[in-house]
Amino acid sequence: MAQVNCPRCAAPIELDSGNKFAKCSYCGSMIFFDRTGAGFYYAIPFKLSQNDAVGTFRRWAGGSTKAKDLDRLASITSVKKKYFPVYLFRRDVNGREEVYVKPAGSTILPGLHQLKVPGGDLKIFDGNFDTNGAELVKPDIEMTHYLDNLPGKGKEQALVYFPIWTIDYTFNGASYQVVVDASSSEVFATSFPTRSSAAYLLVAVAGFFAFLVLGFVATVYLVPALILMALTVVAVFFISLTVARRL
Repeated sequence: MAQVNCPRCAAPIELDSGNKFAKCSYCGSMIFFDRTGAGFYYAIPFKLSQNDAVGTFRRWAGGSTKAKDLDRLASITSVKKKYFPVYLFRRDVNGREEVYVKPAGSTILPGLHQLKVPGGDLKIFDGNFDTNGAELVKPDIEMTHYLDNLPGKGKEQALVYFPIWTIDYTFNGASYQVVVDASSSEVFATSFPTRSSAAYLLVAVAGFFAFLVLGFVATVYLVPALILMALTVVAVFFISLTVARRL
């Protein structure tokens, strides 16, 4: 077995081969270890409850680019509470501190390459940290995978467990998934049901040709053409309003 020193109390820790995690028997700290050495790993507490996460999803689903009534008609099939692992790199780049966050676990979940770690919320993950039943996703990407491509010089590097809610839902027979950032309430999705733009385009094209024709009419009959243009504006407005309400 390999032996490393605890970053907190410097006590020796025996590490089994192939195991990235160990607990210091002296101070109780949880230690993460890979080929770059031993270090603390952190966790960010959940700020959103399950009900809050579902409410955040519903508000997101009611956005103007989403399919009509997605917020009401989306059928949620599962809601899962997870801690997803990311690497936090603080680097000195030309005298300026830059922070980089990279996934530590393989994933196809949307948004997990765009997470931002709020520095003030970092808590050392030790025996006193309560996960409250959240699933801990195990890291399977080495920190060294990123180090060679990062600019500047390293100031700090750590493993951070990031709080997320994954929500699976169905709409019109198709399945989708979103990730809700449980620290910032951001919602990430690679795909979602969108609002059709065909009806809007049809109204726009019809309005364009109507004004084009009335423009020619105005060269001969100005006053009648102006009256018809005013009526056309009102008609286009009410047709657009009807389309917006129904689609």
